[in-house]
Amino acid sequence: MMTIDLRAVSGVVMLCALSLTASAGQAPAPAVGSALKAGTRVLLDAHNAYPEQGRWADRIDRALATGLPVAIEQDLVWIPDAAGSGRSIVSHGEPFTGQEPSLDEYFFARIRPVVEEALRQNRREIWPIITLNLDFKTDEPEHHQAVWDLLGRYERWLVTAPRTETVDSLAALRPAPVLVLTGTADAQERSFHDLVPVGGMLRLFGAAHARDDGLPGVRTNYRRWMNYPWSAVEPEGQPAAGVWTTEDEGRLRHLVDASHANDLWIRFYTLNGHDPADRSMGWTPDYNFGTLGAARTRWAAAIRAGVDFVAVDQYEAFAMARR
Repeated sequence: MMTIDLRAVSGVVMLCALSLTASAGQAPAPAVGSALKAGTRVLLDAHNAYPEQGRWADRIDRALATGLPVAIEQDLVWIPDAAGSGRSIVSHGEPFTGQEPSLDEYFFARIRPVVEEALRQNRREIWPIITLNLDFKTDEPEHHQAVWDLLGRYERWLVTAPRTETVDSLAALRPAPVLVLTGTADAQERSFHDLVPVGGMLRLFGAAHARDDGLPGVRTNYRRWMNYPWSAVEPEGQPAAGVWTTEDEGRLRHLVDASHANDLWIRFYTLNGHDPADRSMGWTPDYNFGTLGAARTRWAAAIRAGVDFVAVDQYEAFAMARR
């Protein structure tokens, strides 16, 4: 199994080396860009990896410290101002403290040493090493434009694809260290695909809409992944989930296999297991199975099924389970 080592320096996660380790008899390194194919890796998706109400500012460092490759979720909110402009902040929503960071200062500044080292080493067969999962909490056109412009500043870091004349005309992805994903909103497709001139580069990729029967939708040049709540597997939801059954495993595998057959990455959110009385970490009660053991059972099933992105708040515990 390929791993990329991170070391912490003075409490700040910095990339000192990207070292690939291979066990005896390991298969040859994959072809350039093969890590971009759906179904090739199971990654931690670090859920809500940003400060909330001024607390838990170490989440992104914790996510990076679990090792690479990794996915990191950032929620975005647009804050208008009296002058008729505004700014995009990393936040789940109100109440605001006024100290919420921007995506640039909180995320891109933190990953710069990791990405620059990856570009120097040019190991394209393992790219992307970081997947940025954007959850837009507000979808104003000016919000989209601000994020699009920000991504343009980092385009050499990003997985891109050329905008084709029609969305169902698929272009190859260009490998790069960072893959940016966004949601299902049609407004996002208008901003991040339709307004891009033909031949221009798509900088981020939306989620496909599920079909009426819940199965994965159609992959397009813009929509390249599926984002499912865990209730698609256990309809009763995390807090009411009982014993893990063969029927549950069958539903999970069916969704994963169908997504991968359509060449779509698949993500499930959010699989936590902790004491419901413990609110010290700011984790959402609706995503809680109630015990770490119950969560680990689901993590193991997701890993067996080949889920591309497993969203959890317990980053370190999931990373250990995945290893």
